[in-house]
Amino acid sequence: MRRTDPEGHGPAHGTAAGSRARAHEPAAGEDLPSSAVGHGPVRYGPPLPDDGLPVLPDLSAVLAAAASRGAEEPVGGGPALLDAARGYWERRGLPVAAGRVTAGPGAPALLLALTAALGGDVLVPRPCAAWWAPYARLLGRPVFHVPTPAESGGAPDPYALLETVRRVRDEGGDPRLLVLSVADDPTATVAPPELLHETVEAAAAEGLHLVSDETWRDTVHAPDATVLLSPAEMLPDRVTVVTDLAGALLPAGWPAAVARFPAGDTGAALHARVLDVLTAMGARLAGPVAFAAGHALDEPEAVVVRRAAAVRLHARLAAAAHTAVVAGGALARPPQAGRHLYADLEPLRSGLAGQGVGDAQELEEFLTARLGMPAPGGHRFGDDLGALRVRLATGPLLGGTEAERQECLTSPAPLELSHVQRALMSLRSVLDDLRDDAQRWEPPR
Repeated sequence: MRRTDPEGHGPAHGTAAGSRARAHEPAAGEDLPSSAVGHGPVRYGPPLPDDGLPVLPDLSAVLAAAASRGAEEPVGGGPALLDAARGYWERRGLPVAAGRVTAGPGAPALLLALTAALGGDVLVPRPCAAWWAPYARLLGRPVFHVPTPAESGGAPDPYALLETVRRVRDEGGDPRLLVLSVADDPTATVAPPELLHETVEAAAAEGLHLVSDETWRDTVHAPDATVLLSPAEMLPDRVTVVTDLAGALLPAGWPAAVARFPAGDTGAALHARVLDVLTAMGARLAGPVAFAAGHALDEPEAVVVRRAAAVRLHARLAAAAHTAVVAGGALARPPQAGRHLYADLEPLRSGLAGQGVGDAQELEEFLTARLGMPAPGGHRFGDDLGALRVRLATGPLLGGTEAERQECLTSPAPLELSHVQRALMSLRSVLDDLRDDAQRWEPPR
C-alpha cells in the first residue's frame, strides 16, 4: 500500500503540499529561481536566524588561545565539554548523569544520529524548523507533519498527534520519533505548559520517543512572564534534549551542539547507538570550537551579560517588526523567543497577486528582493506551499556593517538609530503597499 501524508499532502516522505513544497523541487517544466540552483530537496534549508552581532571578545580570546591545540576531539566531546554541558542543564533543573551527554558539530548532526539510532517513521509539527525533516529524508525515513494549535507552534496538537499515529499505523507505518520544540523556530512562540503536557502524554501513550529541540530556550523575550518547561521534566525516561549553541551562546559559524539523554537502560542504549553513528560519520567538533563551547556552557559573566543584551535587543526588534506586519494587514503571533517572527500574508493575497505572487515560493522571492534580506517561505518549514507564510529574521534589521550592529547592542534606544529605522520603514512600506493594493481589489460591499 502506498502510504500518504495524514493531511493529504502527497507521499509520506514529503513535507508539505505537492512536490515543490518538499524543498525547492519544481513541477514538471518549471524553472528554478537562480537562488535555488544546486539546492535539492534534502540539501537546502534556511539557516538558523543569526544574531547579526560581532563575536563576543571573550569568546574570540578563548578560541584563539585554543587554536594551537592540534589534538583531535573525541567523538561525542571530551570530558571538559561534557561536564560543562551537565552543569548547564543542572542550572536549568535538568540534572543528568555523566554517561548521558554527548556533543556534535551542530544540532543537525545530532538529530541525524538520533534518527538513525531510533529507526521508524518521524513525526514533526507543521510548521517546524527547516532542518528537521531533511535528515529523516536523507535516511529514507517517512516524515509526517502534525498540525499545531492556534496559540503556539513547536508542539503538535495532542488530538491531531493521536489521529496521525493511528492513521500511519493503519497504513502499515511504524511511528517511533516525535521531534518538537518548546521555544520554536519558525513561529517564535513558546508552547504553554498545559498544552505541552497533553502532547507529551499523548506521545507517551503511543510509545514514541521525543526529541526536544531547546536551541532557543535561552532567548525567551520576557522570561519573568513566560513559563518554559522542557518535556524532559514531564517524561524523563523518553525525552532526549538537543541544544544548538548557535541559539544563544556561540556564533553560527562555530558549529557545536549538545544532547542530553534519558536516564535508565533506554537512555544508555540510545546514547551508545548515537555515538556509533557519530563515529561512522566522523562527526567531531573542531578542537578550538569545543574549547569555546565548553567555556560558553560554563556561562561566565561576560557570556551571560552578552546573551541578555542580545535577547533584549532582538526582543525589541521582533516586537517592532510584529507591529509593522500587523499594521500592514498581515497576521502574526506575537514573537516570544528567538530572532524571528512568522507572518501570514493571506489577507494581502489580492495585492500580492498583482505582483505575480500566489504561493510561498513566490512570496519568498518577492520579499527577499523587495526587503533586501532573506525571507524564507513557509514551505521551507513544512507548511503548505499554497499558504502565504514567511519567516522574517530580526538580525538583518541591525544594519549592514559591524559598527552599526555594535551600536545597536550598546544603544539604550536601538529602535531610534537611523539605520534600524530605515530597515523597519522598508518593511512597513512594502506591507503598506500590499495592503493598499489588496484594498483596491476588494469587491464593493
